[in-house]
Amino acid sequence: ALMYYKEIEKQHYVCPKCGFHLRIGVKERISLLCDAGSLDEMNATLRPVDPLKFVDKKSYKKRIEEAEAKTSRTSSLVIGEFMITGENTKLVIFDFSFMGGSLGSVEGEKIVRAINRAIEKRQGLIIVSASGGARMQESTFALLQMSKTSAALGKLAKAKLPYISLLTYPTMGGVSASFATLGDIIIAEPGALIGFTGQRVIKQTIGSDLPDGFPRAEFLLEKGSIDMVVNRNEMTDTLSNLLKMMLGK
Repeated sequence: ALMYYKEIEKQHYVCPKCGFHLRIGVKERISLLCDAGSLDEMNATLRPVDPLKFVDKKSYKKRIEEAEAKTSRTSSLVIGEFMITGENTKLVIFDFSFMGGSLGSVEGEKIVRAINRAIEKRQGLIIVSASGGARMQESTFALLQMSKTSAALGKLAKAKLPYISLLTYPTMGGVSASFATLGDIIIAEPGALIGFTGQRVIKQTIGSDLPDGFPRAEFLLEKGSIDMVVNRNEMTDTLSNLLKMMLGK
């Protein structure tokens, strides 16, 4: 269908004709979820190092430099404190444009710091995932972030504070296999691609066709792997209401 760009923008990049959710960046996500001007970003200058001196088609150092130039960020995460309809909450947002939103040592450290601050200030936590998985250029250093973040979330649960995980297109690999699927409530945007491995690899491995809709948000909801599929235009109110309910407010 022919549409005006401003019409889609006004709907937070949800197609007004068919409801398709276009991918949005960090700025648009902050504008959608945060009360105006309320985000107080933390640890914005943490940046990766290259412990393995890794080189594939390019050096890891070069890839980091290119990602920083492209996004004006030093990692694939934005963390901070924000207000969602008046409720102070810790927020973690993945930036897919920074090396595919991959999970490296810095990203794991930033998530743990956000969790610790949430415990310290008795606040809820929201993590918005958009990632291809663990960062291959850091090898085991990246894979360790799966257990590191999961252990920190155990502390949050012990403190009886809520964690809501929001899965967007795509949430894959080590991110889907760790903190992204450990939420007290797991929400996905319509049509979000969620899973550990891509369809082609799974099909080649098992040697048979996959079910229709695999592995999209609606399929996972039907099978009980996630709790809710929520339209982006209803996301802010849904998150706010859930947080307030879980905090007894």
